[in-house]
Amino acid sequence: KGWKVRPCITLEPGTTTTLANIEGPGTIQHIWITVAPKLYRDGIIRFYWDEEETPSVEVPLGDFFANGHGLRYNVNSLPISVNPSGGFNSYWPMPFRKRARVTIENQHMEAVSGFFYQISYELDDVSEDAGYFHAQWRRSVTPGEAPDHVILDEISGQGHYVGTSMSWTQLANGWWGEGEIKFYIDGDGEYPTICGTGTEDYFGGAWGFGDTFSTPFLGYPLWRREAGEVPKHGLYRWHIMDPIRFESDLRVTMQALGWLPNHKFRPLEDDICSVAYWYQTEPHGAYPAMLPVEKRWPR
Repeated sequence: KGWKVRPCITLEPGTTTTLANIEGPGTIQHIWITVAPKLYRDGIIRFYWDEEETPSVEVPLGDFFANGHGLRYNVNSLPISVNPSGGFNSYWPMPFRKRARVTIENQHMEAVSGFFYQISYELDDVSEDAGYFHAQWRRSVTPGEAPDHVILDEISGQGHYVGTSMSWTQLANGWWGEGEIKFYIDGDGEYPTICGTGTEDYFGGAWGFGDTFSTPFLGYPLWRREAGEVPKHGLYRWHIMDPIRFESDLRVTMQALGWLPNHKFRPLEDDICSVAYWYQTEPHGAYPAMLPVEKRWPR
């Protein structure tokens, strides 16, 4: 009585905790979470809609909020805001018709205390044509002979793609951002419907960035090279004003491409993690198995 004392929970190792279990119809409007960075890659956040058995969202906690590499850095955007010192906020609207269930799994070796959270929602009718929110995390080290990182694949159904966040680790010095993003939509074969002009172009920068930035719809909030580390980059782009719509299927890839000293293109073997965000009709296809903890942390 009187005041809050300590309104947080402790996540025991190897346990899954339900953060929300809401009967619909309704829409999740805002999520706020804060916790120590050790859970950013060791914690998996999942969202289940309408009694489905497999999650529509399955992403390491930090990456879901566009904080990759297991690091904490500020993001000032419309749907995702990360504020000092580690206030994670999501404003993606997440409609559901029967039930919304949100869980966090602690895969860290020890208990994690001080997990604070709040989930805000409304209970109201959901339109018949409203899609369900989805998000998926992937990691790859791009092969030099075909340096394509797969952001999203084997998506079937109708929907629209609304965002990409990436944590990019260079494994070689030099310029790294010449690769093209490609959106293969509704039966595309060899050639995609959308082909970008360069990595920094897709994320709204130009001419090698030159500085970090964070804006409502796109940003490059992280450039880091500490002593003894390889360069790390954090990027995001939200397709809110320019959603990428698909009727039957979608595949999204990003090349890892740089320059040789003579400015000829150089395929890169880089360590890339990404989160794809989209809405679609259910059911969704199977997601790749989540990598074990030891294969999720950056080099």
